[in-house]
Amino acid sequence: MPLSLSAESPQNYPLDFQFAYGAPQCRVVIRAKPEYFIVDELLGFELSGEGEHVYLQLEKTGLNTDFLAQQLARIAGVRKLDVGYAGLKDRQAVTTQWFSLYLPGKSDPNWSQLEEVAGVKLLTVDRHTQKLRRGQHSGNRFRLRLTDFAGDSGGLSDRLNKVAEHGVPNYFGPQRFGIEGNNLTAADQMLRKLLKPRGRHLKGIYLSAARSYLFNLLLSGRVAEGSWASVEPGDVVYTEPRDGRAVPTGPLWGRGRINTELRIAELENELAGDHPEWCHGLEHCGLQQQRRPLCLSPEALQWCIEPDGLELEFVLPPGAYATSLIRELCVYEDMARLKVAERRGMPD
Repeated sequence: MPLSLSAESPQNYPLDFQFAYGAPQCRVVIRAKPEYFIVDELLGFELSGEGEHVYLQLEKTGLNTDFLAQQLARIAGVRKLDVGYAGLKDRQAVTTQWFSLYLPGKSDPNWSQLEEVAGVKLLTVDRHTQKLRRGQHSGNRFRLRLTDFAGDSGGLSDRLNKVAEHGVPNYFGPQRFGIEGNNLTAADQMLRKLLKPRGRHLKGIYLSAARSYLFNLLLSGRVAEGSWASVEPGDVVYTEPRDGRAVPTGPLWGRGRINTELRIAELENELAGDHPEWCHGLEHCGLQQQRRPLCLSPEALQWCIEPDGLELEFVLPPGAYATSLIRELCVYEDMARLKVAERRGMPD
């Protein structure tokens, strides 16, 4: 494995994972303004128009998904558990997203109260027979404007063509690991029983950070050896629904057997042997082992290279990160994360 993991400070959790096409030669700024990072959630199924669940399509700016779910529960007079959504969406962006509310035998609340929540616009109200569950949507459409471009536009065009044809490594994005990797520090302390997180929500964040980081380490190793996008003997395969392409997968650690074989099983067992406290802790926290594709293929990728920026449009499946695509194109500075770090008094 090209990266290792130790436990004292955020600096000990390197996030400089291997690049599929070599280190980028261009620089950009992302999320300079919320309207430069637009995400539309694609529901992927038809609503029945009737049932006990009210579906709302909302546009939000500068708000996180959990806060908006709390506001919907308050307005509807229901428990937060009765509010469903398919996935978390970026706060510092303009996003459209679906929510469901369980309202059996009840008429719709007065949704005009949403006007009191700054940054929210109601787009659609409908009914359906089932609650909206995590990961149930078909994907997300991104429309991005990357600014302050500097570098070789010809080289960038070549990279874009490679990404369109072959995809990118399906890394979890840095936002999963917190500012300066602080979620990983907390995860390590929790898994070593040196920290008891306050509430289930924080515990879930730390567990997700730990298993995501282990996945990225495994993927980075396979990128380094050139096997991230091609199925090898012993791989557990994922078949992409769009075009039927078979791609290899990596482990999201938890309880259960590694189903890979041969050399691939050796790589995954080596990862577990290098990080026994983390893997043992994840196995005993109620998580079941899962698999995630190593290769991410953007759908309908379009681009426009301008003198001072780059415009991108593409669709990604649930759980994929736009930053994992951007990092293969350009070295980027995320203005939204920079502002959060500044508010917390952290260095750039």
